[in-house]
Amino acid sequence: MRIPLLLLAVIQSSLLAGGQVLLKFALNRMLPFSWTAAFWKSVFVNWQFVACGCCYGAGSLLWFHIIKNYPFSMAYPLVSLSYVFGMFAAIVFFHESVEWTKWLGVILIMGGCYFIAK
Repeated sequence: MRIPLLLLAVIQSSLLAGGQVLLKFALNRMLPFSWTAAFWKSVFVNWQFVACGCCYGAGSLLWFHIIKNYPFSMAYPLVSLSYVFGMFAAIVFFHESVEWTKWLGVILIMGGCYFIAK
C-alpha cells in the first residue's frame, strides 16, 4: 500500500522543522565558535545537536523514498510545509510574535501545497 505523498511530506517537513528547532536550542548552549577542543566537545556532547542530526538524517532518508517514488515536480514544492511548521515552532518554543502578513504567507503556502498534492 502506498502512503499518500502529502502525508509523507508532512512527516518529512516536521522532521526538518524539528531539526531546526533543536539546532537553535543547541547553538544557544554551545560555546562561542573556535577551533579549540573545548568548543568541539561542547558540540558533540550537546544532546540537542545530536537529536538535530537524527532529525535531519531521518528526514533525508524519508526524502530519498519520496523522490524515488513520486514525481519531483510534486514532491519538491511540498518541502515548503517546513516553513509552516517553523512558524508554529517559533511561536511555541521561542515565544515569537507573528504578524498577520506572515500568517497570510503561511495560508498561501498551505493552499499551494494543497493544489500541488491534489
